[in-house]
Amino acid sequence: MNTFQSLGLRTDLLEAVQSLGFTEPTPIQQKAIPVLLQGTRDFIGLAQTGTGKTAAFGLPLLQLVRREDRYPQALIICPTRELCLQITGDLEKFQGRKDALGVTAVYGGASIVMQIKELKRGTHVVVATPGRLIDLIERKAIRLEEIQYVVLDEADEMLNMGFKEDIEFILKNTPKRESTWLFSATMPAEIRQVSKRYMEQPFEVTIGKVNAGNASIDHQYYLTQHHSRYEVLKRIIDFNPGIYGIIFARTKADAQTIAEKLIREGYDIDSIHGDLSQPQRDKVMGLFRDKSIRLLVATDVAARGIDVQGITHVINYELPDDTEVYTHRSGRTGRAGRSGLCVSIVTPKEQYRLRQVEKLINNRFHKMDIPTGKDVCRKQFFHFIDRMLEADISHGEYEAYLPSLREKFAAVEKEEILQRVAALEFDRFLKYYENAADLNVRDTGRKEKAVRGAEREVRGRQQGNAGGSYQRLFVNLGTKDGFYKASFLQFILDMSDLSKDVLGKIDMREMNSWVEVDPRAAKQMIQSLDGKNFRGRRIRMNDAESGGGRRK
Repeated sequence: MNTFQSLGLRTDLLEAVQSLGFTEPTPIQQKAIPVLLQGTRDFIGLAQTGTGKTAAFGLPLLQLVRREDRYPQALIICPTRELCLQITGDLEKFQGRKDALGVTAVYGGASIVMQIKELKRGTHVVVATPGRLIDLIERKAIRLEEIQYVVLDEADEMLNMGFKEDIEFILKNTPKRESTWLFSATMPAEIRQVSKRYMEQPFEVTIGKVNAGNASIDHQYYLTQHHSRYEVLKRIIDFNPGIYGIIFARTKADAQTIAEKLIREGYDIDSIHGDLSQPQRDKVMGLFRDKSIRLLVATDVAARGIDVQGITHVINYELPDDTEVYTHRSGRTGRAGRSGLCVSIVTPKEQYRLRQVEKLINNRFHKMDIPTGKDVCRKQFFHFIDRMLEADISHGEYEAYLPSLREKFAAVEKEEILQRVAALEFDRFLKYYENAADLNVRDTGRKEKAVRGAEREVRGRQQGNAGGSYQRLFVNLGTKDGFYKASFLQFILDMSDLSKDVLGKIDMREMNSWVEVDPRAAKQMIQSLDGKNFRGRRIRMNDAESGGGRRK
């Protein structure tokens, strides 16, 4: 049996790990920690989210950094604020001692002045998002010349979000680094290029198959008509009474609408999306982490970097436009060796996209029957009975009430008491599902025809403006602004409240982009984006053919 003791970790780190309940290292920890403890070897670790990567690089860093030198010696770069804070918290937990090393998080959306003050007080490890770190470098507010260890965590996500040049700039500004450690779930060509340019004969470890999904996640789908999506979502929630999950919506408008409808119907739920301020977002995430709310509706951009333990379900209200985004959605569950479910609500026209995702994750989707009304009521009833039987009655003076209870129920049969308890608890469910319709789409000979039709529709869309059916718009946003195609698509649809059906091709460059849009929707899109602000920049959008932004 492999143990943390066999990996070469210091006694104080072993004690902290043990106090956290870690008994056996995960595969990535077994293979990475002994190599990283050398401190002189570049390293590439390919493993899915939730496999224990933070401990794999965090524990060696804490052992290698010199406590007596209170200046930044290690730098961890990650894509999002949430992941930045999670890594910082984990490093603090891993130490478990009063004279702990200083770990400082720097990220956007918080006061840069306060972060500069914290850096001036002295620290050993800096955990940073690329944009904020570059701001600090340009202000000469952070010392990187003594950095010895650089960690790139979720490198594929950072490249997807357009941070390639930022990462290269940061690596150029750490001239004394002894080793670079790169961790990623996938290995696109851009990451391979970065590793060849800035790493020297890296030791490479692959856990599972590259680009494959987490094997501990069961991928399921429910086939229904488009207009039944919301009802299917409710049945999935009601059929899983112990659910603790994230529902992914395509746009912020969808996320808000779904959350509001479910709240009105009595569900413990909230949403996070681009319209929330940072304090509002922190409040919602705090409620979700402590399980005051059991469900969270999120857009892909808003959910990046969320790392919450124990999530049982990820529900795709709609499949993402970019199939690679599916891997990151599903990675919110099935973490740290636990099993999880990723459930998708799919229409007949969307089945071809399931096949695309299956190829990407190298895993099969299991088709599930949408629960009937009776199925839901039965599941809820037995969940309630189990909870009632497991209720803790050791506290409280319940015996004092027993004489009165016996008197009250003296003339009532036991079966009638149980029926009345069930009626009180399940009256709403029973009435709602009394005449519930069958929401399943049964397999017929028309299914393949629908799939082929959807594929033809997509191929037609991909031909773009060849038939003159689209108007091309110019916008002064590009990959330099942190976008990749899927996140940019979501951004412009969120801003304009338009459907993705009005879009054709999107051609992205570093500083600007061209968007093909149905001419009937072009005016609304221009009015929604032109003149608005994005990260301090004024957005400019106009008709590319009118001379406002010609492609070169």
